[in-house]
Amino acid sequence: MVSDCYTRPEPCFGTFDWLEKPCGSADHTFLFLFWNQSLSWLRKPGLRMSAQIKRFYGIAHGWIEPNWRVFTSTRQPAIWILAVVIGFGVAVAAILFRLAIGAFQWLWLADASEQVTTAAARVPWWLILLAPAAGGLLVGLVLQYFHPGRRTGGVADVIEARVSGTESLGLRAGLRSAVLTALSLGSGASAGREGPIVHLGATLASAITRGLGLSETSRRTLLGCGVASAVSASFNAPIAGVLFALEVVLGHYATTAFVPIVIASVCGTILSRLWIGDIAAFEIPIYQITSYLEFPAFFILGIVCALVAVIFQFSLITTDYFARRLTVPFFMRPVVGGFLVGAIALSFPQVLGVGYEATDQALKQQLPLYLMLALIVAKTAATSITLASRFGGGIFSPALYVGAMTGGAFGIIAASAFPETASSQGLYAILGMGAVAAAVLGAPISTTMIVFELTGGYGLTIALLLTVSVAVGLTLAIHGRSHFHWQLEMRGLFVNVGPHKYLVQKVRVAEFLQPPNPEEDAEFLEDGFRFGDDTRVLSLKDTLENALRTFDETGQSRIPVVASGKNPSFAGWALEVKALAYFNEALIDAHVEEHR
Repeated sequence: MVSDCYTRPEPCFGTFDWLEKPCGSADHTFLFLFWNQSLSWLRKPGLRMSAQIKRFYGIAHGWIEPNWRVFTSTRQPAIWILAVVIGFGVAVAAILFRLAIGAFQWLWLADASEQVTTAAARVPWWLILLAPAAGGLLVGLVLQYFHPGRRTGGVADVIEARVSGTESLGLRAGLRSAVLTALSLGSGASAGREGPIVHLGATLASAITRGLGLSETSRRTLLGCGVASAVSASFNAPIAGVLFALEVVLGHYATTAFVPIVIASVCGTILSRLWIGDIAAFEIPIYQITSYLEFPAFFILGIVCALVAVIFQFSLITTDYFARRLTVPFFMRPVVGGFLVGAIALSFPQVLGVGYEATDQALKQQLPLYLMLALIVAKTAATSITLASRFGGGIFSPALYVGAMTGGAFGIIAASAFPETASSQGLYAILGMGAVAAAVLGAPISTTMIVFELTGGYGLTIALLLTVSVAVGLTLAIHGRSHFHWQLEMRGLFVNVGPHKYLVQKVRVAEFLQPPNPEEDAEFLEDGFRFGDDTRVLSLKDTLENALRTFDETGQSRIPVVASGKNPSFAGWALEVKALAYFNEALIDAHVEEHR
């Protein structure tokens, strides 16, 4: 219903009468209240024009000043400027990373493009077999002797940094991880490049903001800026970059984070398009839905994609489990894995590297049914071996790859069963690509947008949303988590259940410690004092979770805390009331950050 405010006679628009009288619509309730009060003050008898202006200025100042004070106190102007710096800086790094992959690839394929399958057909078979193993030897040696943790970084590390603190993303380790990943993918390892680029972008963002005295909330926002620019520069997809940073890394859509993340994503996209061009990653024909009678088939495709996503993730987990139990020296793990990947590539060279050429062929309906079914198995096996062997790489591109093959194969089968109503094989490949990737990554919104921007297939909106939602829902029902959250749970971080769970693991006893009182605690401060064997104590490094459990088990409200070392000394007291107060304050801060 259109408000009668907009249908009044002309004289209303020459005055403020339309704001001084309520029109019966809720559309103008707020304006009416504000202006009615303001104009009543301004029109008091005896007031001169200067006084009226001054009084109006006071009203406006009282309205705006508190909001502006919050805006500046949170250093939003500085954050916006830093978002620009991070956006362009990360985009440059992403471009250099892709060039590095091509440079390593050229050493054995004499081709730096993404047409790996075509290039592999021109080289001898033994080179395909041995190149991944040779790259694995270099990767293994660097991991064992020069790289902390003996693994390269990925999206899970960025999420962990958001939870535990951005200081965990060291610049040198991040750059070294990027070089190792470029070497891995350039030598033929079957993995994705987007996850490592996200890690590189987050590392650079953390390095840029370190030492600027920003709050942890601001640093997390700028961490998201690095992620958004990395994704947008890698995929040429600015909207997807924004949504991925908010949905996967930050886990919220607060406005204060949205604005700088958009700025960074736009900057990354601008630089990427200046270098690569304003084109989609996959140039495909325009596909249309043939009939609305196909939607049951789209629903079934979502079920199939969920099963494929679950099998893909369990393959990654199982292969990693057995790889950890290999008795070979650590530096030989990538060598063995590279040899196995090369052996698979002798029959299916499409599994080498990122695999965008094969994905593009599936989207363009250039692959037969038997080959797509075989490549689902081959790519799953090759990617699982690659990552379990500690090659650098991510799961983004492999998930898109497996999804495109799944959808394409399903489309051929559907077309043979219902030739009159079935859409093209390429349309099903697009749907499958989005569904499997969303289920594996646990990011239905950003993945859907990535598929739209990668393919330009915005006309498939309702079909893609249906397929993605079914796939994600069933995957969560079966597996219960995304691959990133599984990786974090292996490290003891349960991020997907909410801040109340990971905050108790993040906070240390040292943060809410009650210092000792020299008079009351004199006996504890004496040299050589030791607590009895039956006395429960906490250390400064114990988590809030351990402290709360100890309070519950002992029934005590005050527990002594000791400094760790050869001769533990009394450091103070852990008070239950202070621990709970600190926990509540942390929960409130997290709530404010997620909704401001």
